[in-house]
Amino acid sequence: MCHNVSVNESKRSNSANISSELAKSARIEILQMTHDAKASHVGSALSVVDILAVLYSDFANINPLNIDSVDRDVVILSKGHACTALYAVLSLREFFPNEWLRRYCTNGAELSGHVTSAYVPGVELSTGSLGHGLPYGLGIQLSRQRYSVDGRTYVIMSDGECDEGTTWESALLANHHGLDKLFVIVDRNQIQSMGSTENTLALEPFDSKWRAFGWNVIEVDGHDHNQLRNAFEIPVNGKPTCVIANTLKGKGIDFMENQVLWHYRPPSTQDLNNALLQLSSESL
Repeated sequence: MCHNVSVNESKRSNSANISSELAKSARIEILQMTHDAKASHVGSALSVVDILAVLYSDFANINPLNIDSVDRDVVILSKGHACTALYAVLSLREFFPNEWLRRYCTNGAELSGHVTSAYVPGVELSTGSLGHGLPYGLGIQLSRQRYSVDGRTYVIMSDGECDEGTTWESALLANHHGLDKLFVIVDRNQIQSMGSTENTLALEPFDSKWRAFGWNVIEVDGHDHNQLRNAFEIPVNGKPTCVIANTLKGKGIDFMENQVLWHYRPPSTQDLNNALLQLSSESL
């Protein structure tokens, strides 16, 4: 028994190390991409990247070899403006060449400024008009339930996206049909485009709203990889699950953290150098 506990702890520690290194490498790519392209949404990408790193490092059943399998896990980044986080993670996991990142958001490039699925391996859905990811994920999981196909669906949303009516329509339907392999992960950084979520359209009590719609609700630190992994491992009980991942916009770069400015401002050369220096010297 003690041996099994030790083995499990070792595996968990190794998984956390892999996902942490993936997140750190992805942060470097995010900063470089947004700087080179003079593109927006670096803060949004930095807040969500740990969630993506955990899913793609070892948890979700999706990799370059099974992207066409009907029973693969589906990961949808509904907050499509944070596309650099998804592109960076997919490239680092070898879904497509790193050279694509270097051409990000330029004329004729494979990767555009919001999540684009056309001819991009590993991307399930083009997103950016908020409120579409959950309805799409709901449809996938409902179809799988009816045809007895294995596989989970993970929909990663922004908290500002929960202003959209389609989010709550989908929440009702998912509970009604008992879609217990549907997971929503809300990147709860509490900032949307022009200010705080609570000043824009108050969401609190946020967890109670999801529970009232019949969902399992788990609240975690969205930058703690073990807490995220634990949330995905908790047994479900015939209900869909919402993981509220409390995050910091701009996580990992002190002058970007919790600053609405970095929703739209691209990093200057000095910003980039300062940020890369932080990442090289800090343990995230």
